[in-house]
Amino acid sequence: MNAQRAQEIASSSIMANVTYNGENIYIEHVDQQNGTATIHSLNDPNNKQSVSVTSLQEQ
Repeated sequence: MNAQRAQEIASSSIMANVTYNGENIYIEHVDQQNGTATIHSLNDPNNKQSVSVTSLQEQ
């Protein structure tokens, strides 16, 4: 995924089906300049992490 698409998903009110390492995640914030996203697992919303947007997969 690219940073622009990740930002579109993060800004949308519609929940998109996005995975990171095979796990469904929610994109909280996108840093387009650095190409990273702050995400958390749908199963563990308190476990936030910053990852490269290129490692995110839209289903």
